[in-house]
Amino acid sequence: MNCLPPYFKAILQKTAMDQHPTLDRRQFFRVGGAVAAGVTLQSLGMSVPTAHAQMVRIPDDLEPIPIPDTARGPAIDPNKGYVVEELRPNLYWVGDGAYMMMFLTTGRGVIVVDAPPTLGERIFQAIAEVTNEPVTHLVYTHAHGDHIGAANLFPRGVEIIAHAETERLLKRETACTDCTDDRPLPTTTFERRYLLSVGRQRLLLDYRGPNHQPGNIFVYALRQKVLMLVDVIYPGWVPFQNLALAQDVPGFLEAYDQALAYPFDYFIGGHVTRPGTRRDVEIQREYIRAIVTNCRNALESVDRPAFVAELGEQIGFDNPWQLFGIYTDAIAQAATEATLAEWGGRLGGVEVFTFSHCTAMQYSLRID
Repeated sequence: MNCLPPYFKAILQKTAMDQHPTLDRRQFFRVGGAVAAGVTLQSLGMSVPTAHAQMVRIPDDLEPIPIPDTARGPAIDPNKGYVVEELRPNLYWVGDGAYMMMFLTTGRGVIVVDAPPTLGERIFQAIAEVTNEPVTHLVYTHAHGDHIGAANLFPRGVEIIAHAETERLLKRETACTDCTDDRPLPTTTFERRYLLSVGRQRLLLDYRGPNHQPGNIFVYALRQKVLMLVDVIYPGWVPFQNLALAQDVPGFLEAYDQALAYPFDYFIGGHVTRPGTRRDVEIQREYIRAIVTNCRNALESVDRPAFVAELGEQIGFDNPWQLFGIYTDAIAQAATEATLAEWGGRLGGVEVFTFSHCTAMQYSLRID
């Protein structure tokens, strides 16, 4: 094992003893994934999913992971289930503690950006708290149902605006005869840029290429200097699992610089507890850059063919997926430990999702 750094020697030696590292369940949920290959639900003391019951038992000793104060948002009235606040004159954000959207009053109707189904009818309750103007426009940031799945609740005649790629994706879904879809097709589409002017408000809709999903747009309120970009940047938190399920990781990385090119003061990311500022975007860019560096260092520190050859001598070569899975999980874990050494406790969810981010990043660095 002389070709391997000490960390990977330890992984290899542990694998030789019992085919997978023995994980404490607290560690499993803290890191967000298993260290090497072969960790099963049974080994974690959890029930096994069946075709009829895809639920697992929650471990009895699972404890909450503290979050920093910067990850906390305003208190939500449990009787209402949402918070609505004016971020800048005539521009409001609405959140339920996990999802958020925004709307603008124009003097000629309300422009709504996104319609998360977790908010549903409460979208209209929030609007009614601040204005009696009717909703006239709905902007889709992208096609995913968790952000626009309540669009079917909007009155007929509302103009729905989206990128052309979002329309294409939605048409693909509506072509499925066995599917039900609560996302009406847009009535207006654009390719590169669209300026929405209604009354005294102007929204610049920009498409800068795929990131989280093809068609995911930047929404910039020119008068208020508020930027909205969904499922990429999460103020006070790390992104959701696996780099927020980014379909284009290089585009996801570029989106941070693209966002900071706008002269915004406030930022809305579609999740989680509060809007952000430029500094929140800069901080998360630093976190993502640390993951890139740590994944690259881990990949460069190991001779992959030598690693797999030595591992194969111990457990055999019959299952190449097991061999490669142990290697990639070891890379991700090394990068995770280096990242947590600097970022532990600085962002909400950093102990939960960093392993998954390092997994996704190291694959992208290898193949993209």
